[in-house]
Amino acid sequence: MKLAVPKERRPGEKRVAASPDTVKKLTALGFEVVVETGAGLAAAVTDDQFVQAGARIAPDEAAALADADVVFKVQRPLTQAEGGPDEVAMMKPGAMLVAMLQPLQQKEQVQSYAAAKVDAFAMELMPRITRAQSMDVLSSQSNLAGYRAVLDAAAEFGRAFPMMMTAAGTIAPARVFVMGVGVAGLQAIATARRLGAIVSATDVRPATKEQVESLGASFVMVEDEESKEAQTAGGYAKEMSDAYKKKQAELVAQTIRKQDIVITTALIPGRPAPVLVTEEMVKSMKPGSVIVDLAVEQGGNCPLSRPGEIVEAHGVRIVGHTNVPSRTAVDASALYAKNLLNFITPLVDKESKKLKLDWEDEIVKGVGLTRGGEVVHPALRQGGN
Repeated sequence: MKLAVPKERRPGEKRVAASPDTVKKLTALGFEVVVETGAGLAAAVTDDQFVQAGARIAPDEAAALADADVVFKVQRPLTQAEGGPDEVAMMKPGAMLVAMLQPLQQKEQVQSYAAAKVDAFAMELMPRITRAQSMDVLSSQSNLAGYRAVLDAAAEFGRAFPMMMTAAGTIAPARVFVMGVGVAGLQAIATARRLGAIVSATDVRPATKEQVESLGASFVMVEDEESKEAQTAGGYAKEMSDAYKKKQAELVAQTIRKQDIVITTALIPGRPAPVLVTEEMVKSMKPGSVIVDLAVEQGGNCPLSRPGEIVEAHGVRIVGHTNVPSRTAVDASALYAKNLLNFITPLVDKESKKLKLDWEDEIVKGVGLTRGGEVVHPALRQGGN
């Protein structure tokens, strides 16, 4: 079985879908791993390191993808319409494509996988079940995004984070407010605390209060009957009513005006990011304050943020870096590659060393988009929502 790892071609993408460690394990599973030359350089992995781990280096993408049974990628394939090579056209019918494919936002491209008879699997749809935790790419990548968000905030902030007592006077600690307490939010809290900031956080899910407080931060939330039902069975945040949003916004507005740094992380799968920090709230913040909007690629939690830019509005710097995990590409690649390895390992029959997919398995069914030329995911089939 040939497993291909092409170089990522989307702008700003520095990650790679394999590491020397996972190449060794994939080879042991029975795969012939072929890596496109230079695929790992932006993540500090050389061709020689891949070769020493057991991979073969292909001179270009077409050679890497030719006759591949499995294709590991970080981001969805490029299309000709996007000004790149048609990467799906390089894959053979029956190939298995495993990547972060943004299927809920890119439904037309899902149809193109089916038309090419490529069996596509979207890793970001991984079910939130115990057995799949080691395959959860959203968690592994969001963890690093939360860490990086605090460093990016510190780089833009004109003051220090911790309290410092000097002969010349005392420097007060920075105040950091984290909005959205998922994996990224929790890591942001932990990182800001390590840097010495006074940290508070908010989330619509009451269950996160204990996690926030365990990290030494204070919890800010309107607690009422609706807030008790604010989480789906899958562990994601639900869309709240307008009345609840208004009450929460008032509490948040009072909190934000006292902060030096605000980090927003709130996302709803398949929907635009909710607005958490309005322009009025930005106006109320102290000059020199910083907002880091981790949801900027899905519309942003602050309407003033701009994808890929650092803008200044009302004396506040608003950071809108895109693809934040890729800003820590070495670790992000290593974790993502391990997620893919953990996903593919149970799908390989130990005796025959061949792929053996159980399409009734909860994990395969959760991430599988296309099969044999048909769109099979319930959220994407004709009439799905």
